[in-house]
Amino acid sequence: MWYYILSFIFYSFYLVKKTNKSLQMLQQNRYNRGNKYLKWLKTHLKMNFWTIELLFLILPIFSFLNPIGRALLFNFFYGICFINIVQKQKQEQTKIPLKFTGRIKRLYATTFLLYFLIFGIGFLFQGSIWIYYILAFLLYFNNLLVVLANLLNSPIEHSINNYFKRKAMQKLKSLNHLDVIGITGSYGKTSSKNILNDVLNIKFNALASPKNYNTPTGLMITVNEYLDKFNDYFVAEMGACKTKEIQELCDLVHPKYGIITKIGVAHLETFGSQENITKTKFELIESLPKDGVGILNADDPLQVNYHLKNKVKIIWIGIENIAQSNIYADNIKLTKEGTTFDCHFKMEEDKVLTFQTKLLGKANIYNILASIALGRFLGLTDEELQMGVKKVKPVEHRLQLKKFYDMYLIDDAYNANPEGCKMALDVLNLMKGKKIVVTSGMIELGKKSDELNRALGEKIAEVADLVLLIGQKQTEQIQKGLKNKNFKEKNYLIFTTIDEAIHYLIEHQEKNTYILLQSDLPDTFNEGGKK
Repeated sequence: MWYYILSFIFYSFYLVKKTNKSLQMLQQNRYNRGNKYLKWLKTHLKMNFWTIELLFLILPIFSFLNPIGRALLFNFFYGICFINIVQKQKQEQTKIPLKFTGRIKRLYATTFLLYFLIFGIGFLFQGSIWIYYILAFLLYFNNLLVVLANLLNSPIEHSINNYFKRKAMQKLKSLNHLDVIGITGSYGKTSSKNILNDVLNIKFNALASPKNYNTPTGLMITVNEYLDKFNDYFVAEMGACKTKEIQELCDLVHPKYGIITKIGVAHLETFGSQENITKTKFELIESLPKDGVGILNADDPLQVNYHLKNKVKIIWIGIENIAQSNIYADNIKLTKEGTTFDCHFKMEEDKVLTFQTKLLGKANIYNILASIALGRFLGLTDEELQMGVKKVKPVEHRLQLKKFYDMYLIDDAYNANPEGCKMALDVLNLMKGKKIVVTSGMIELGKKSDELNRALGEKIAEVADLVLLIGQKQTEQIQKGLKNKNFKEKNYLIFTTIDEAIHYLIEHQEKNTYILLQSDLPDTFNEGGKK
């Protein structure tokens, strides 16, 4: 049976490559939580199932070969498949590579065990043609097989998750001097978290959840591996894609203070309705203890009109709705160097302090106001607040202005929501020079996706001199929006990947040019293009 073993050399190589890709997408789609991975497969049917492997499933010649001939043809065919996938992956743009976590390693083990069992059965049937077809069938549907492996592993993962959850909750309970601050919203969470952390650390020892650790697993990792007895405050970013997920996070870390940034339509597809989004964000405020404090945005009608059941103390911040705001900003001056504004404290006989920050955009003023409000409540002086705001560092990929060859780049790549995109365009509009927008459009907006992306295109047309769109299909509605505003067709170009667009900019660079890099989408929205 030596020929039977040898026939799987290239099959095995190809299996590893394809499993890597399947697990990468499963990981980016939150391990199919809320069927997110299956929905991704459904929207990328051609990319995932219209592949070279289909040729094997319809090869009639295979049935007429002897066992050695079958083994040679099988090996040869998957050798071609392996070379094809290697070349394809070299050309693909990968923004977030597969992270080899413990969970991924366990999924690997389960997935390969399923293949090994079928391979072993093949020995019993002397390399039967049906074994080859079954293994070919399993490999063709590899991206579905990892879902089965994920399902089989779920009891183990649930047990492991409960262990780390108990460990995190016990640790938090032992740190009785520590107070937890939760931050949620449809957008602005990460910026608000980092701003608050910088402001609080002027006086206290605060720890913010790192990177995008805003899920139960992320917060458990933060508590178990980063939090220590010297921390006074734990600033926990809280993300959600469906109802009850913020409540789950609150049950884990028990925040005393809460900030809601802005409520919009992000993840509308998974939430199902605007009402569900609003209720989910307010799970944070509803979970606060009686002696806690909630910071809410008076310029957000969804927050103002929400009937709060919790009688917790609320501090309102704003820019436009001054009547309802306890703390508000005016005299706002935005330049490419940063922002200055006056902050009014109604609760202190309308005291006024002037703040300076390197951050750009109106959205960041709201985030800073929330930090000022909570910082003031926690005892920071005028000077400490002003110093903290001045020292706030720009967040990576969020309205971050930096030099780019002979041009300037406004890096807002992690922003993909309607209001954030509009504010970023307002920032670009302030710049004196040629204005270029590079965008992939907005995602996960449900039934409103077409309408909102068209509106984005119309807004871009009012600001930009040149537009570089990433993905023909992905940006169809933006193109319609540009045309609605009679934006000249020669002034917008379509590229397959962000790398192609950046290469074009470098080749055609001009001085005094400002480039807004907006909504660089994750690998799950890659249209299968080249670098």
